[in-house]
Amino acid sequence: MDADFIRNRITQLRLQKGVSEYQMSYDLGHSRSYMYNISSGIALPPMLEFLQICEYFGITPAQFFDESLDNPALLQTAINGLRQLNDDDLRLTISNINRLCRDK
Repeated sequence: MDADFIRNRITQLRLQKGVSEYQMSYDLGHSRSYMYNISSGIALPPMLEFLQICEYFGITPAQFFDESLDNPALLQTAINGLRQLNDDDLRLTISNINRLCRDK
């Protein structure tokens, strides 16, 4: 993993969220060129900004760096929903997940 991974991952997540560089810069409280500078390789976000970017996408830093996740925000949405289930519903959901994975 390197700086290119970070830039590309931010771009991937931004596109999945359906926002422009300008909109994301604005949403994060920066000038319109902030995300352009990151995407183009001019700059990388400092740690605090990186954590805010993860929060903006609704993911954890671990999910950001997990290359096996194509859409970590979607996974996080599922995890958040699972947290609201009782034990019986979790068992049923796990059973359905196992059935779906077995059918692949």
